[in-house]
Amino acid sequence: MSGKLCALLALLCHVAEPVSFHYHRYQGLIQALYDVHNSCPYITRIYSVGKSHEGRHLYVIEFSDQPGIHEPLEPEFKYIANMHGNEILGRELLIQLAEFLCEEYRNHNQRITNLIQNTRIHIMPSMNPDGYEVAADQGPENNGYLTGRNNFKDVDLNRNFPDLNTVMYYNEKHGGPSDHLPLPDNWKEQVEPETLAIIHWMESYNFVLSANLHGGAVVANYPFDKTKDFRSRGYRRYTSYTATPDDKLFKSLAIAYSYAHSWMNHGWNCGDYFPDGITNGASWYSLSKGMQDFNYLHKNCFEITLELSCKKFPPEEELEMEWFANREALITFIEQVHRGIKGMVTDENNNAIANAVISIAGIKHNIHSGEGGDYFRLLVPDTYTVTASADGYYAKTATVVVGPDEPTLLHFQLKKEKVSSNSREKLPSRNLNSKNHIRKVVPRSADRRKGR
Repeated sequence: MSGKLCALLALLCHVAEPVSFHYHRYQGLIQALYDVHNSCPYITRIYSVGKSHEGRHLYVIEFSDQPGIHEPLEPEFKYIANMHGNEILGRELLIQLAEFLCEEYRNHNQRITNLIQNTRIHIMPSMNPDGYEVAADQGPENNGYLTGRNNFKDVDLNRNFPDLNTVMYYNEKHGGPSDHLPLPDNWKEQVEPETLAIIHWMESYNFVLSANLHGGAVVANYPFDKTKDFRSRGYRRYTSYTATPDDKLFKSLAIAYSYAHSWMNHGWNCGDYFPDGITNGASWYSLSKGMQDFNYLHKNCFEITLELSCKKFPPEEELEMEWFANREALITFIEQVHRGIKGMVTDENNNAIANAVISIAGIKHNIHSGEGGDYFRLLVPDTYTVTASADGYYAKTATVVVGPDEPTLLHFQLKKEKVSSNSREKLPSRNLNSKNHIRKVVPRSADRRKGR
């Protein structure tokens, strides 16, 4: 075979070399993502959701059989890592995950192929690239426990989201909503550019499931992170198990990751003990303005926090071991987006109804249909009574059995209400974000010894 023919075949059959197990600075991260995209151009897309204080892009690599397009009934999933700049492992794991998905798709791995064909996967390896560069300058040997944790303005990004927990806890006592809570009027003035970019990202995609990757412990942490009674007891942090209306589901999601991980489920990790390798955030320690609670209270997205290593900045020689410890868990957790129920909400002429409310009897937390009328409601196996409703339409209710595997399809076709000429106008709803309705809460400084 001639040298030119060999070179041509090598080009046509090129698969990116496996991402080596070393730390990637900002330019190296970009190169790694584009190497993956160049190897799998038909199932990937790279885009930026915004910039950091120092102008570094918050890059995302998307995997889908139709990159850049939301396909009806195909759920949106996201991973975010490196929210704390000195918590490095998640950043490298997500780079490695992107390479793995590409390579296995090209190798016709049926599990990975099915996942990419039926899921739109968004992977952000670094939410805090400025903090990472500060931490990387120190290196794993000399890195201080807080060096590079915060962003350029020394703000902890996991204490920087609008505080919707306080609104929700108020609503619990006064009959208000517990989901899709509006943002305060001045919220943009309260957040950092990285946080602003993430919120705009969440507004642009109907994310169903998410995880943010941290370090400093080994445990799968689920909402709520903030206790209902955010106060101190002397020198001790106030902790109290604070469950969401979807507590069973969140436990199940956390366990799915923990038991697919090589040792997280053992419980004893980093000097702490967490049964089954999972914990409710507020029962561990309470924090305010965190990202996972914000996802749940503002949008349709169910998010948990994955603490993946005792060392925030482990040595490079440990990266390969950590990848193989987490690889199955990372894939298994994505697969959790395909559970519960999903379907279309349409009118009598089969036109999509956006923003329809999907409510579950016995669970006071609703989700809404997306712009195309499709909805996704994660649920544990059981029998449920489900209602779809929308302004100007008669509500419709159905009973559905949810199994442990594929999501159950449940479509709703709603009939328009008859408008009466003497119908009364709806009274304006109270603004539960106003100063008259929210008791001012001044939280203690969050415990910075742990990852989240």
